[in-house]
Amino acid sequence: MNEALLNYYRCPEDAVDLRALGEPTGRRGYFRFGPDTLCFGQLSSGDPSNTVTGELHDAMEDVRMEQSACFLPFDPGSLVDNLRCERYVDTLFPGGTTLSQQKLFRNVYYLLRPALPASVRALLKRASLRGWDKIPFPQWPVDVSVERLLRKLLASSMRAKGLDRVPFIWFWPEGYSSCALMTHDIETAAGLHFCPSLVDIDDSFGIKASFQIVPEKRYHVSESFLSGLRSRGLEINVHDLDHNSHLYSDAKEFRRRAQKINAYGRQFGAKGFRSGVLYRNLDWCEGLDFSYDMSVPNVARLDPQPGGCCSVMPYFIGNLLELPLTTTQDYMLFYLLRDYSIDLWKTQIGLILKENGLISFIVHPDYVMSPKARKTYTALLQYLCQLRSDANIWMPLPGEVDRWWRERSQMTLVDRGDGWAIEGPGQERARIAYATLRGDDLVYVPPERSSPASAPSRRIGVPLA
Repeated sequence: MNEALLNYYRCPEDAVDLRALGEPTGRRGYFRFGPDTLCFGQLSSGDPSNTVTGELHDAMEDVRMEQSACFLPFDPGSLVDNLRCERYVDTLFPGGTTLSQQKLFRNVYYLLRPALPASVRALLKRASLRGWDKIPFPQWPVDVSVERLLRKLLASSMRAKGLDRVPFIWFWPEGYSSCALMTHDIETAAGLHFCPSLVDIDDSFGIKASFQIVPEKRYHVSESFLSGLRSRGLEINVHDLDHNSHLYSDAKEFRRRAQKINAYGRQFGAKGFRSGVLYRNLDWCEGLDFSYDMSVPNVARLDPQPGGCCSVMPYFIGNLLELPLTTTQDYMLFYLLRDYSIDLWKTQIGLILKENGLISFIVHPDYVMSPKARKTYTALLQYLCQLRSDANIWMPLPGEVDRWWRERSQMTLVDRGDGWAIEGPGQERARIAYATLRGDDLVYVPPERSSPASAPSRRIGVPLA
């Protein structure tokens, strides 16, 4: 019952005591946990809904607090996994009719795609996405249901224990407030040829990015091209096999393609993977021999495959670390929304910053070659540089986030008698923060960047009056 919360916060084990209020049974469905937190899963009391619209049962009303323990009518880990792994998606289209239509459209589209100009492709995609702004869940333009749920669970446990604050290992190294990633997926030969110019643009702002390479059919990648990227301090990852819609078409086909993808990963020295067009099946991820994946959007309103992980933080799927895409892709912004401002990106960044989350971008070299698109991208880089300074944002490569998140997952907070200390690999970069109750809300007191990885307060928290 406590594992999901402890893994997320890396707080002392005795700060959390969540217990089951009966065995969750029956069908999975939607319900609320407080007025602003939507959940999907089973309940031991109350009736979850088949649909996300309408009046939903509030499971907060069923919570019981006894003997310093918080009793819940659901399994927290199951609810978190249901959102992160998109297990709610089939309920968005009752009967599956719309999903079937989307699969048919996808197959026809990719059959004709090589002969279609970009303007026609965009027109067809806009037609297939009609009504995207009316979809009730996940929440647009950023969904933080996972973060809200975990925050409320910690607050409930603290109230049960009579604590007003709890120390935890801060989400990012060295006290950074949030993290921002820039990634570039290369889709065509024209995009490949534009990469050196794109690297020059990034370098002019002091930003390093990862480049995702399609290994077959789209273009030829020379060793000199790859070594040129590496020499400039950039990362290389594998982007699908041939960037069509067939990677997850069926299990046998996936296994065949995954073997070739894994071989290319070894050949490129790649630690990360991203599927074409963000198609995904998280139940099959164990077939990918990579350290991290970047194929799951936070909210997939504009993507061919609906859903979204409803989280702005990295999370593990087995041993694979997922670095979710938390902002709108440049293609969707320019060609589907026909927006060449950075207003939507700024809105998404602001929402993610409130959760101290991961701000991740896909910007294709293929779609920023025009002066108009390049101007928009340059404005984004300028804004990120401003945030790097003003908001204390960490801007690493994806592989650095992967290494940090794995190290953090092995760290522990230890009471040494005169205060708290962090132990584990990478502890010198870690910082201690506090989760504090303020009225009905749980707020974070982040560390100072210069503060050491220890804190003098021996107690977990101060008893509530």
